[in-house]
Amino acid sequence: MKHCAGQIKYLIAIKELSEQNELVRCVNISRHLGVSRPSVSKMLRCLSASGLVFDDFCNSVRLTDEGRAAVDEIFSVFGEVYVFFRKFLKLPHDEAHEQAVKFITEFPHETCERLKTIVKRTVIKKEKSAND
Repeated sequence: MKHCAGQIKYLIAIKELSEQNELVRCVNISRHLGVSRPSVSKMLRCLSASGLVFDDFCNSVRLTDEGRAAVDEIFSVFGEVYVFFRKFLKLPHDEAHEQAVKFITEFPHETCERLKTIVKRTVIKKEKSAND
């Protein structure tokens, strides 16, 4: 993955907030991530310069096609990493979410892909044995 940890965290926040509300605003991102509004503005300028969000983010934050593709790539492994922390390690939702975000932002993409594969394989085996 070619995005830095901060960009990934913000892209995850934008996706999650957009699923809850129609408009994603800077103040919503600030609350969601527990950071200051100036920090949000700074990162949104960075995301805009990278072509991931539209540059008119003052009223609402919207992902570009490239931004949506980046979010899809992030969430292609996020779900299984979250399942690992939630179902396998039995962490509460918030803690599992936080750990999954840390994992995908701090570990190499290849490592995340490997964990994704292991989790998928294990879940499939559990489902098969439950059906037998």
